Amino acid sequence: MSKSRKVIITCAPTGAIHTPSMSPYLPVTADEIAAAAIAAAQAGAAILHLHARNPEDGRPSQDPELFVPFLEQIKARTDAVVNITTGGSPHMTVEDRMRPAMAFKPEVASLNMGSMNFGLFPMLQRFREFRHEWERQHLENSRDLIFKNTFKDIEAILRKGTENGTRFEFECYDISHLYNLAHFLDRGLVSGPLFVQSVFGILGGIGPHPEDLMHMRRTADRLFGDQYQWSILGAGKGQIALASIGAAMGSHVRVGLEDSLWIGPGQLAKSSAEQVTRIRTVLEALNLEVATPAEARSLLGLKGADKVAF
Repeated sequence: MSKSRKVIITCAPTGAIHTPSMSPYLPVTADEIAAAAIAAAQAGAAILHLHARNPEDGRPSQDPELFVPFLEQIKARTDAVVNITTGGSPHMTVEDRMRPAMAFKPEVASLNMGSMNFGLFPMLQRFREFRHEWERQHLENSRDLIFKNTFKDIEAILRKGTENGTRFEFECYDISHLYNLAHFLDRGLVSGPLFVQSVFGILGGIGPHPEDLMHMRRTADRLFGDQYQWSILGAGKGQIALASIGAAMGSHVRVGLEDSLWIGPGQLAKSSAEQVTRIRTVLEALNLEVATPAEARSLLGLKGADKVAF
C-alpha cells in the first residue's frame, strides 16, 4: 500500500474578527491564548496562527509586548510551528500589522494577498448586546471598510519577512488573490513550496459553496502546479464541512475560534482544541494521517524553531 498523505492542521485560537461578548470561550488574555494554543497543539494542530488582544477589553492589538507572554509559554510547552499574523485587523495600518512578525522572526507569517471589502456587520443581526463599545463599532464600521493590501504593501511584507527567513501562509480570499500570488512568483519574490490558504465565507471574498472551493483548487493547480501546498479555511458554519471537502480533495485544513465560534448548529465551541479534535476525527475517517510539527516543517520548507527571535 502507498503511504498515507500527511495533513497539516492549523489552528487559529483568537484572531481579530470575533469580539469577547460573542463567546465566553474566546481567549483574550495572554494566559488564555497560550492555554488555548497549547491545548490545540496537544489535540493535533501542527501550526498555531496567533493574534494578540488587549487584556482589558479584548480589542485586537499588534503590540509586540502583548505577544511575548504567550509566545514564551507556547514555545516552552509545544513543538508547534508558530505563525504570526501580518493581517492584524482590517482597521490597522500595514506598518502596525507588521510589527510582531518583524520583532519575532517566526517560521511562518500570514499574508493577505489583496485589498478587499471585509464585511463583518451581518454579525450584528446575531449579536445584540456588547460589554465594550468598541465591539459594536468594530462590526458597524466594516460597512465602509477596505482591507488594504496593495501590491506595495505585499511586496514590503514579503521583502522584510524573507530577510528574516520567515515563510508565508498566503491567505487568498478570492480568485484574484491567486493571480496576485502568481505575479510575485513570476517576479521571483516568492518561491515554492507556497502555502496557499484558501479562505471561504467572508463577505467581500469568495463564497462558501463547494463549487467555489473547486474553482479555487482548479485555478491554483493551473497557476502553481506542484509548487504549492493547499489549505482550506471555512469561516463560520462552513468550517468543518469545507475543511472536510478540501481534505478529501488533497488539502490541509485550518480551524479555530478565529474562523468560527461554533462546533455545531447553535452550539458554541468550548475551545479551539474541540474543533481540532473534530476535524482530526474527519481526517482519520478518510484514512489520512495528521502531520506532526516536524512533518509540517518539512512539507513547507521552514527554517526551524531554533531560528526564531522568541
